[in-house]
Amino acid sequence: MECVVIGGGIAGLAAARRLLRGGARVTVLEAADRVGGKLYAGEIEGLPVDLGAESMLARRPEAVDLAREVGLGDALRPVAVAGAYVWTRDALRPMPQGHVMGVPASADVLRASGVVSDEALARIAHEAELAPAEVGDDVAVGAYVASRLGREVVDRLVEPLLGGVYAGDAYRISLRAAMPALYDALRAGRTLTDAVRAVQAAAPKADGPVFMGLDGGIGRLPLAVADDVRAAGGTIRTGTAARSLARTAEGWRVTTADGTAYDADAVVVALPGPAAARLLREPVPGAARELAEVEYASMALVTMAFRRDEAEERLPAGSGFLVPPVDGRTIKASTFSSRKWAWAGDSELFLLRTSVGRYGDTADLGRADGELVDASLTDLRQAVGLTAKPVASQVSRWEGGLPQYAVGHVDRVARIRAALPAGVAVCGALYDGVGIPAVVASAGRAADELLGAPGTMRA
Repeated sequence: MECVVIGGGIAGLAAARRLLRGGARVTVLEAADRVGGKLYAGEIEGLPVDLGAESMLARRPEAVDLAREVGLGDALRPVAVAGAYVWTRDALRPMPQGHVMGVPASADVLRASGVVSDEALARIAHEAELAPAEVGDDVAVGAYVASRLGREVVDRLVEPLLGGVYAGDAYRISLRAAMPALYDALRAGRTLTDAVRAVQAAAPKADGPVFMGLDGGIGRLPLAVADDVRAAGGTIRTGTAARSLARTAEGWRVTTADGTAYDADAVVVALPGPAAARLLREPVPGAARELAEVEYASMALVTMAFRRDEAEERLPAGSGFLVPPVDGRTIKASTFSSRKWAWAGDSELFLLRTSVGRYGDTADLGRADGELVDASLTDLRQAVGLTAKPVASQVSRWEGGLPQYAVGHVDRVARIRAALPAGVAVCGALYDGVGIPAVVASAGRAADELLGAPGTMRA
């Protein structure tokens, strides 16, 4: 079977690898001059650093297993320090435990942190006395949680945690898509706090770290997968944008921007929604219409290197902090990279990064790189008392970087997949989750669909 994979991010590369292992011949087409997409290994002052995603959930096996399979098992590292904070209500407050993506199991789990007021705690305590509320086919996380526990819990805890994953707006994000276990527990007729406890009780009692990174940065993963694809006989062409996709008598034809045609039995479209919609507009208009409706959030990462003796002593213990948008700051989070990752700590320089921007909050992204660095330093000074100036900085902008899982997203994804003809599959962060393990699983699903589909093998 001849396959073309359009998109050389981790989704496309993982799909290509799976197809090769299933006996297919594979060509990967990537428009950019590098593979990896939002997994991007770079340097600052000679130190390796992630300029995109920096960790992967370890309690889902797909990404960690992939890293081991491509020879990075010895490079896997857990987060080196425990504890994080929420910068809210004019203070840096310890991140509470005992919640599901910010939705607490009880008022007690939030009391000591000071993240929310006494009035909010009292409302949480009384939630169990309310009659269960229907969630229907879907509902926005923020709207539902606010109706049960009040807006303060959403604005100061749920919002920054969901924002850290989706760069999104909790009042628009789908409960069914973003928190499916909680959605199912609520469908069973529980109150919200009872549903949180049910989810916690049902969670597997896994030992080991929650998150993992790689020595030198998670950006090494797509590079290793690409090497594995080439070693298995696959072809990867960077700087090669797919311009059109069309049916042929025997299968499919992908034509690139320079007019080169690639004939294939099957095609994997591993592109963000807008690009996938443009490519599928003619051959699969139903799927293209649905893809075009998915909105994306943009963000920027500001990575800075400080002299260690000027920076580290100013920072609290832990790996960093989140910032609720309701507090009106520029940054939405800060990671103490040289403390979070042991591989980044063996230097006279201290690496720290901030994130700026999320869905509906793009004004700051129009500022110049230097302005974003200055704004980050202003917030860091107010949050933790850091007054040092960085010896180097780098701003990485991710325009349209994260798909937004709006209410109805699960049904939308089902409609996209149902509209696809035999020989075409899709994968990526838009479909089954934005985390690296979910994206790898999405790639595996796409490859397996094509390998098992009738009519995709040439004689």
